[in-house]
Amino acid sequence: MTRSDATDRLLDRFLAELRDLDPVAVWAHGSLGGGDYQEGRSDLDLIAVLDDPITARDVWRVARLHARLRHEPLVDKLHCTYLTPGRAAGAERRHLTWAHEELFKRTVTPVTRRELHTFGLVLHGEPPKGLLPPVPDHELAAFVVRDQRDFWRREVDRASNWTQDVWVDLGLVTYARASVTLKDGRLITKKEALELLPGLGAPVEVVEDVRRRRYEGPVAAPGEDWTVRRAELTRQYLGPAIDALVRDYA
Repeated sequence: MTRSDATDRLLDRFLAELRDLDPVAVWAHGSLGGGDYQEGRSDLDLIAVLDDPITARDVWRVARLHARLRHEPLVDKLHCTYLTPGRAAGAERRHLTWAHEELFKRTVTPVTRRELHTFGLVLHGEPPKGLLPPVPDHELAAFVVRDQRDFWRREVDRASNWTQDVWVDLGLVTYARASVTLKDGRLITKKEALELLPGLGAPVEVVEDVRRRRYEGPVAAPGEDWTVRRAELTRQYLGPAIDALVRDYA
């Protein structure tokens, strides 16, 4: 994990600003919770639990809170979903969320819920076990299959996406993590996923490209030839790989 004072300062400032809303709990999941956080590259994925109900005034206060943080280093990486104890159950429910510099609503997926129970980092208040219902294995597996089949497999056919680093990185890593979750129910980090990908048949040169950009210092922007070739290699691999995964576990 690479984490400096900048990350801690942002988290401390966020928790201080959140105090006016009297949160029941604040948790970190994703890379920060799982121990694979890379400062400046990883998102800061947070869940804040507020008392029921979240009123229109609370929404305004949340928006003002994030506005006050706008000049903090790394703030563009900070994403937070706001739950309440009365609405924590049910992965299909949509909750107030701040991400990508705007407020909207989205679900807290079974993967996120399992992360919170497995390695969620408690930043304030009660742990997830006391507030968040556990995720049964069958629910987690069904979500992972749907995500691969209904989202990622469809996106593989959209060639323009795959010239972008983020699609290559997330597409490969998410597939490897899905494979392990469906095989034995475990959640793994992005680092573990990258280590497994060559053994799953992924193109080694693409995996190394992802690893280098995530874990080494700043690297030069890829040339056009490599960007095009990388996109082709990734799509040629992921299409059949996802089809086989869905066929085996659906």
